[in-house]
Amino acid sequence: MNNKLYGNLIFELSRPGCRGFHLPDNPFGNYPIANELKRGNDAQLPECDEVTVVRHYTNHSGNNFGVDNGFYPLGSCTMKYNPVINEEVAARPAFANLHPAQPADTCQGALAALYGLQKALSEISGLHEFTLNPFAGAQGELVGLMIIRAYHQARNDSKRTKVIVPDSAHGTNPASAAVCGLDVVEVKSTPQGTVDTEHLKQLLGDDVAAMMMTNPNTLGLFEKDIPAITKMIHDCGGLMYYDGANLNPLLGECRPGDMGFDVMHINLHKTFSTPHGGGGPGAGPVGVRKGLEQFLPSPHVVRKGERYEIEELPFGFAPDTPTMNVGTFFGNFAVLMRAYTYILTLGKENLKNVGKLATLNANYIKESLKDVYDLPIEGLCKHEFVFDGLKNKDTGIRTMDVAKALLDYGYHAPTIYFPLLFHEAMMIEPTETESKATIDGFIDVMRLIAQKAEQDPQQLKDAPLNTPIGRVDDVLAAKHPITTYKQSIDEQV
Repeated sequence: MNNKLYGNLIFELSRPGCRGFHLPDNPFGNYPIANELKRGNDAQLPECDEVTVVRHYTNHSGNNFGVDNGFYPLGSCTMKYNPVINEEVAARPAFANLHPAQPADTCQGALAALYGLQKALSEISGLHEFTLNPFAGAQGELVGLMIIRAYHQARNDSKRTKVIVPDSAHGTNPASAAVCGLDVVEVKSTPQGTVDTEHLKQLLGDDVAAMMMTNPNTLGLFEKDIPAITKMIHDCGGLMYYDGANLNPLLGECRPGDMGFDVMHINLHKTFSTPHGGGGPGAGPVGVRKGLEQFLPSPHVVRKGERYEIEELPFGFAPDTPTMNVGTFFGNFAVLMRAYTYILTLGKENLKNVGKLATLNANYIKESLKDVYDLPIEGLCKHEFVFDGLKNKDTGIRTMDVAKALLDYGYHAPTIYFPLLFHEAMMIEPTETESKATIDGFIDVMRLIAQKAEQDPQQLKDAPLNTPIGRVDDVLAAKHPITTYKQSIDEQV
């Protein structure tokens, strides 16, 4: 491997006078530029020929890890295979060339697809109506809480400002509640990892706006007391919010709406195989039970006879109230089309197998490794589970060392040090799309790492050894990142 092309910065490959592209002559003439807008010195841009540029970025692209080139047992964020057919449908010219402001009569096919996705998500979740507008799961979560707050305010019940959040919740739950102007109250978990209903009873009152829950929870455990919990919250006048981050294992088995949840968001990039990672693009549709649909944001796609129309719906109980908008048009349209393609490709028959296979794969890994990794909570898990580091604590090997060592064997590390319930947490989620052969390979490597922890712990502490960049100082990299390239005096001459 030529390290000059693989490991260096593009600036370090620069040679004076090299060019890969010549801009055409200016056809517009010359116009004066104000002095305050001019540079004092020429921009220090790299000078490289085209072949060097192509090789440099092609080689670096191999450093990106994703489900297309390896096993990604992340946990917390379902990283499932994205079928290419999703990309092909979303990229069709009939979709890609649409303008979001063109008349509804000229984009009936696109509106039909959006309407079909709304109805599909309602059927899958057991909720009455959906908005597709939120641009990400986090925004969907915020929109869901805004709906809950608006519902109470519309009923002149403004004292309901308390949101109950389990101590195992995703970090976005308390953050979204705080951004929405609500007060966060934490409910503890039992030693078995589920919500402590006795502690919950102490938090109830006429100031409760909602309780946020993820089911299965962040430990991958099914909250068996959901019927009792929803009754307690509803009896005191609050609403139940479902964080849809862990919806994947429930597909075809049970529906949040049937459990008593009033509002939920769905992470399309997790459950329905749209692209994930790198900050986007995302989509976080929000669903509500019947009686709350008037609090959904606009615009909305409705069907009238054989035609589809875009409606701006009044917000709240009064018919003359203005609409509420949380984003431009219908969110990330191409992401929505990817998710709808995934749903239609599987169909309701095969969609029912997703949760079963995800649960099977997770339990297979858990049972295969619990003799060498510490399993703090025994029993059946759903799509993911959590180890508390190695079972042998005397080796001095921490979860971080295990995660770094996995990189040397071609596996992405799982989520580590989350949830905060366990000191050496390692959350593993295989998803339903991985074969037994792939999972067996991962199990073998995890066992090998556990063996090395006892026989050669220093090798694990030095890992990764086979990646372009070795172990970095994570704290220093986060607090003082180097984001610019400074040329030396010799290079500038």
